[in-house]
Amino acid sequence: MNSGIRFGFVVLAIFAIVISMSTFIVHERELAIKFKLGEIVESDYEPGIYFQIPIINNIRKFDSRVLTMDTPSERFLTAEKKNVIVNSFVKWKISDPKTFYTATAGDERQAIARMASIINNELKGQIASKTMREVISGERATIMQKVTDNAGVKVRDLGVELIDVRVKKVELPEEVSNTVYRRMATERQTVAREFRSRGEEKAKQIRANADRQREEILAEAYRKSEQIRGEGDAQSAKTYADSFNQDKEFYSFYRSLKAYETSFGNNGDMIILSPDSEFFKFFKDSTAN
Repeated sequence: MNSGIRFGFVVLAIFAIVISMSTFIVHERELAIKFKLGEIVESDYEPGIYFQIPIINNIRKFDSRVLTMDTPSERFLTAEKKNVIVNSFVKWKISDPKTFYTATAGDERQAIARMASIINNELKGQIASKTMREVISGERATIMQKVTDNAGVKVRDLGVELIDVRVKKVELPEEVSNTVYRRMATERQTVAREFRSRGEEKAKQIRANADRQREEILAEAYRKSEQIRGEGDAQSAKTYADSFNQDKEFYSFYRSLKAYETSFGNNGDMIILSPDSEFFKFFKDSTAN
């Protein structure tokens, strides 16, 4: 009984091994190729379980997902014969596993190297037809689209599909960057000097206008003050005249008193006059009213 059970287990184990060697699974993220003694016999597999003949058949699988290829920075010449350093990356995937295996022996590194060469040649041609300004800013999207379209046709021979080519950054060589920086600094300094010159000229105009307005205001104020003073003097003279006409004797007496007050305002003042001077008229004439 024990021998029969052991034999049954051995048979089941051998059967399981044969089944495992005779089947293979293709996942949805994979592509597969079946070989018969080294010759490709089938490559168009949908996801699922398939059978093979052990030893005679063998299976090679590849990743069917979108892959990324980072290309090293390369130096290219623009239409002006100026160097730019371009760093880019590529999105691609294996579309035809049979063609891919035939063209690259199934070596992904070989496929990347050949794609990089094709894409670099396309980049070189596109950048050589553009100016530096177009490469750096305005025409970058157009350049990438043309590179993707043109290189995509060529890499089909490798059994791959080129999905997208994108530039990560475009830089100038150090010597060119220094030259551009110095030129930009010079241009900015020229613009700054021009602005300062315009500002100084404007400031002079403003100061001159302010000085002119000041002089005009002062002149107008002086004119008005003199006018008011003249009107005041006229009014004062009229008032004096009116008062004088009302009582000439009193007015004369009042003016004499003012003269005495002014003349003898300080102690020790001395005035030498003739005794018959009109200055002391009211002192001499005791009968004056």
